[in-house]
Amino acid sequence: MSTSAELLATGQQYYLPVYKPREVILEHGQGARVWDHEGREYIDLSAGIAVCGLGHNDPDLVAALTEQAGKLWHTSNVFYSEPPLRLAEELVVASRFASRVFLCNSGAEANEAAIKLIRKWATAQGRAPDRRVIVTFRGSFHGRTMATVTATAQPKYQEGYEPLPGGFRYVDFNDFGQLEQAMADGDVAAVLVEPIQGEGGVMPAAEGFLRGVRELCDRHGALLALDEIQCGMGRTGTLFAHWQDGVVPDIVTLAKALGGGFPIGAMLAGPKVAETMQFGAHGTTFGGNPLAAAVARVALRKLASEEIAANVVKQSTALRDGLAAINGELQLFSQVRGRGLMLGAVLKPEYAGRAGEILDHAAANGLLLLQAGPDVLRFVPALNISDEEIAEGLRRLHAALHAFVA
Repeated sequence: MSTSAELLATGQQYYLPVYKPREVILEHGQGARVWDHEGREYIDLSAGIAVCGLGHNDPDLVAALTEQAGKLWHTSNVFYSEPPLRLAEELVVASRFASRVFLCNSGAEANEAAIKLIRKWATAQGRAPDRRVIVTFRGSFHGRTMATVTATAQPKYQEGYEPLPGGFRYVDFNDFGQLEQAMADGDVAAVLVEPIQGEGGVMPAAEGFLRGVRELCDRHGALLALDEIQCGMGRTGTLFAHWQDGVVPDIVTLAKALGGGFPIGAMLAGPKVAETMQFGAHGTTFGGNPLAAAVARVALRKLASEEIAANVVKQSTALRDGLAAINGELQLFSQVRGRGLMLGAVLKPEYAGRAGEILDHAAANGLLLLQAGPDVLRFVPALNISDEEIAEGLRRLHAALHAFVA
């Protein structure tokens, strides 16, 4: 059996060095707890970057995967199989707006499909190429493909990949005046926005902002596309985050928790655009894979349950209260923002840029955390996390933050 040191050396030798993982080899998990190669236990408040919405080793997801693995792994989209057909139907029904679904393998692929759908729709409207602009927001994150990284209005993700694709325009998040100005020429085909920016610091859309964006899109004949890859699937306390904003989108993209850890993505298309892409307009080899779809069907059913919604509200309150108590003692955070179990603790200016150090202290104290930029601690635990796991996670966070300020 290889030691942790040997496995770390293997990663350092053979991985393309685009990541800087912490020097921990995770081996197995249960619920909101994981164990490393040395047998050490951690409370996981990161959930694989909001992916493991039902925690680790959920028995219903394991059963769905195991059953399907004994039947059919792959067919390609040249043939039908039942799991993706049922998943598409269930997503349409659950969404309350969609007519059709495109299944893929990741959030980036879902957003890539959305961008292509927007452009195809604008073409069908008779718009010239320079009248097919997509507006996105500074601080956003939409993926790592060339189109989605261009849609991501953060230069740090784009530098060195120029020339970037054209046809994107950036405005400040929650600045309605800037958006009005950006759309004034009538050349905008769509606005692509996260109801809560994840990588941008766990920043929610301001009250009424998305409704204003919807009205502006209608006024200018543009589409509203919502990226719910991180904030969707029950994370905010409702199955779709935009339900809390009272808007009806034209397109929604999903991934992460939809598969509970098994790779899958989906683009949901509303009536205005559902018939735009016809045979040959887009495709994917692995999208709608029977294994992924079988797991996602169970994940969707569980994430849409009243029990999950109630637990998100309950544990969000417990997490906020715990962070407030810690902050009352240590005075580290200027605010805690977000919704449900997608929360960001913003470091005070004197601690700016040091979120990564806190994550190191957290790991040393048996706690897995994320950051959202250099100044924000991000909390996105499993949505079925228990009272005891939240309480123990807060105890370990308290110890980690004590060590940080010492």
